[in-house]
Amino acid sequence: MERGSFTGAIRKAGYLLAIVLAGVYAFVALRSPSGIPALLEKRQQVRQLQEQNATLIKEIQMKRDQIKRLRDSRDEQELEIRRRLKLLRPGETSFIIPEAKPAGTPVSRVSETTKP
Repeated sequence: MERGSFTGAIRKAGYLLAIVLAGVYAFVALRSPSGIPALLEKRQQVRQLQEQNATLIKEIQMKRDQIKRLRDSRDEQELEIRRRLKLLRPGETSFIIPEAKPAGTPVSRVSETTKP
């Protein structure tokens, strides 16, 4: 009977050793740079990309709305053409107003038109 109990003890020790080795491997694998830290980083990247996609979808919709307005309204077309080509009607005056910026940054110019 001693031989059976000896092989049973060896078998139990083998199972225990296998479980311990599997646990150590899992711990090392999950703590490595390609383990849990990488998973958390990928999740953060997915969140950022989802936010960017949502922003782009809004921008696309705004551009579609602008295209529709330009297609349907002659006044919108005229304003857009005048804005892009910087055209003035006779009697209109254009003022260049500098934007308030912190010291040391270049000033950009904004053009506004007024009618008399």
